[in-house]
Amino acid sequence: EVRLMESGGGLVQAGGSLTLSCTASGFTFEDHDMGWFRQGPENTCEWVSFVGGDGIISYADSVKGRFTASQGDAKNTVILRMNDLKPDDTSVYVCAAAPTDYYADFEWRHCAVRSAKWGQGTNVTVSS
Repeated sequence: EVRLMESGGGLVQAGGSLTLSCTASGFTFEDHDMGWFRQGPENTCEWVSFVGGDGIISYADSVKGRFTASQGDAKNTVILRMNDLKPDDTSVYVCAAAPTDYYADFEWRHCAVRSAKWGQGTNVTVSS
């Protein structure tokens, strides 16, 4: 069964750091693109980061310079390192996966990847 599981969420004070992990199972991780999303206002989808199977990584302007996405030490994980967290970063963070190049870059950026595999999300709360 194809599964994605996020972990690492929690409560942190503004300016602090938090690292999220997305662990995949049931598919060949290296042949997939990965993305991080978070819940925006009124349950909208906000794209956070893209981790391409070809090594290309990109970020939303709102997190660029503060967040870093990468493959974890385990080959079936992706990591989202979040630094200098702000209250506006408070959200449910979700990872998603799709076969490499199944979706175009603009589809990831606009949350148009509904056929991708999605995790259940992990809560991040930034206080102050």
